[in-house]
Amino acid sequence: MAAQIDYYISLNSPWTHLGAARIEAIARDAGAVLRPYPVDLREVIFPASGGLPLPKRSPQRQAYRMAELRRWRSFLDIPIDLDPTHFPFDETLAAQCVIAVRELKSEAQAVALAHRVLKALWEEGRNPGDRDELAALIAEVRLDPAWLLKEADRDEWVRQRREDSEAALARGVFGAPSYVVEDEIFWGQDRLDFVKRELAGR
Repeated sequence: MAAQIDYYISLNSPWTHLGAARIEAIARDAGAVLRPYPVDLREVIFPASGGLPLPKRSPQRQAYRMAELRRWRSFLDIPIDLDPTHFPFDETLAAQCVIAVRELKSEAQAVALAHRVLKALWEEGRNPGDRDELAALIAEVRLDPAWLLKEADRDEWVRQRREDSEAALARGVFGAPSYVVEDEIFWGQDRLDFVKRELAGR
């Protein structure tokens, strides 16, 4: 049976974007299923785990975040915009689209959509919170935007996101990206080497 990586993400997270290509490669090389969960950090996970939205963090933490983003941008040679025009965007609809694709299509297509949204935000100056822009991104990963946007508006996916977020919290997840292999949690794209080692040992 193939290993599974439960992939807890935020569609606003530059760290999720910085790790996107590598986690896909790690999963592919290990023959593992990468199952995405675009969880609600702001309303569910942070209030219970002590996390804070970026504007509420101390100036020292905000400054260090920017320094780390510059370092990782250079190290990975990923051309992210450190202050994108549309950050943070309301990721509710995009997250519900990813969940609907995960449940009705496939994990791989859901990952492709999530990563396309992140790239649009952090590299291309696009606004995934705009419904028309999101429709274009959906089409770019070869999904039907009219179908998916209508589907994603259903209350079922609102509930599913809440349930996914509460389950993540109960499991010990407190931030994004988090990669979980069975009971082992790896928080942050800088822990991907440990994810690789964990999969290799199975």
